[in-house]
Amino acid sequence: MHGLVPTRVFFTKGVGRHREKLQSLELALREAGIEKYNLVKVSSIFPPKCKIVTKKITNPLVRPGQVVHCVLSENCTNEPHRMISASIGLAVPAEAAHYGYLSEHHGFGESEEKAGDYAEDLAATMLATTLGIGFDPEKNYDERKQIYRMSGKIVKSRSITQTARGDKKGLWTTVIAVAVLLP
Repeated sequence: MHGLVPTRVFFTKGVGRHREKLQSLELALREAGIEKYNLVKVSSIFPPKCKIVTKKITNPLVRPGQVVHCVLSENCTNEPHRMISASIGLAVPAEAAHYGYLSEHHGFGESEEKAGDYAEDLAATMLATTLGIGFDPEKNYDERKQIYRMSGKIVKSRSITQTARGDKKGLWTTVIAVAVLLP
């Protein structure tokens, strides 16, 4: 990393179930393919000029045990059938030298689409307010999304979401969505 500013990011998600809460998190990390890293949670800035890459590209870049920064959304339950979600939203500015936003959202009773839209909306709204884009916060996200895009200042927004229902026998169920920041 140049001055600890990441140059690449990849997105991943996972779900785990186990009688132990910690082990259910470990299984979610394994499904996401990031269990071998020492994860450090950071806040919500998407670095300027950061490139979105696939998880496969990272294998030679990160070694087991390496400290890796991430924006992590996590949720868990041991209530049978309870719907849980974890989502990461992203908003990228049109100006590559400007920073964007990552957001994390975790909820209960939300569909994948609803949780993903909410996380994407959070990131886009944070970026829009930073860039001075005028909008009515009472309008629904689809209407605001059109305003953001039409402004020409926000070029891309998206989300990654993991949902699951609590295990029917009461095992701990953990869901994660993660933006992993790399050198």
